[in-house]
This record gives sequence, C-alpha cells and structure tokens, in this order.
Amino acid sequence: MYPMAAEFHTDAWLNAPADFSLAALRGRVVLVEVFQLLCPACVSHALPQAQRARQMFSRRQLAVIGLHSVFEHHEVQGTMAALRAFAHEYRLDFPIGLDAADGSTGIPRTMAAYSMQGTPTTLLIDRDGRLCLQHFGVLDDIALGAAIMAAIAEYRPESVGSDPGVASAECSSSGCPRPAD
Repeated sequence: MYPMAAEFHTDAWLNAPADFSLAALRGRVVLVEVFQLLCPACVSHALPQAQRARQMFSRRQLAVIGLHSVFEHHEVQGTMAALRAFAHEYRLDFPIGLDAADGSTGIPRTMAAYSMQGTPTTLLIDRDGRLCLQHFGVLDDIALGAAIMAAIAEYRPESVGSDPGVASAECSSSGCPRPAD
C-alpha cells in the first residue's frame, strides 16, 4: 500500500484559487511537477512533459499541477512576480504553488516533507491521495505515461458502484467497466 501524500505547504498559488489543496483533487490522479525557474532540466524536459500530459489525458481523470520549490538563488526566483512572469513566458496555465520557505534549513517545506533530492521531481498521486510515484530527475515520457495509465485504470472492488462515472457496478465474463471520461 502506498503512503498518503502530504498536503503541500505553499505561500501562494498561481492559476488556482487561494485555498487550492491536494485534498480537493481526490477522485482524480494528480501529476505534480516540482521545479525551479533556473533548473535546466525543469525548463527543457519536466515542464513541457507536464504540459503534454495535461493535453493527453482527460482533466476529469488527471490533474496536473506544478510546485515551484526554490532551494537556491531564492532572492532571484523565489517571488510570485518571478513565477508569474515565468509561467506567462512558458504558457503554463495549470495550477502552480510556491513552496513555502523554511527559514532555518533553506529547504522549502513541501520539499522537506517529501524528502525530495532536488528538481525536477515528479510526483504521482492516486485517486485516494496516496503517493504512487516519486522520481528525481528526468523521467521518460513512456514511463510516465504508463504510470499515469496504471493509476487511472487501477481497479478497486471496494469503490465499484460509488463512482458516478462507472457505468455498471458488476463485472462480467467480458470485462469490468471503466470510469467514463
């Protein structure tokens, strides 16, 4: 069984309501791309990959969010103004949280809560709010797509019938129904 995903500690959200939370996304798989503005792999790979995932999957099944987790050059990239300009320049329209700074360690609070090694870090959270993938570094598109598909397709007998998107609560010899898009 996967561990529950920790709620994010953010100072502010961009492209989302101020009270945005992981808990509000329960019922959907959540892809989180943790990045920094000055991280080359974040800019060239991780954020474009998050945008592709957002385009490829139904928003009813997959929520894509970003987390700007600044642990270096905080005075340059750790402001909402810098994040807003960056998101505009790269046309990032999914919700992006600004990871709350921890004045004592220099490691942002959410980054510390997940024991992240750095950026980019990809998190995948299942419909029940459990962390099913945490990957530091560049992740292959096929591997990420397979992980997303597995999380979306995961079948839990105890939840059959409770999801209004499921056409039928019973499996037959021809298969089990999947949630409708």
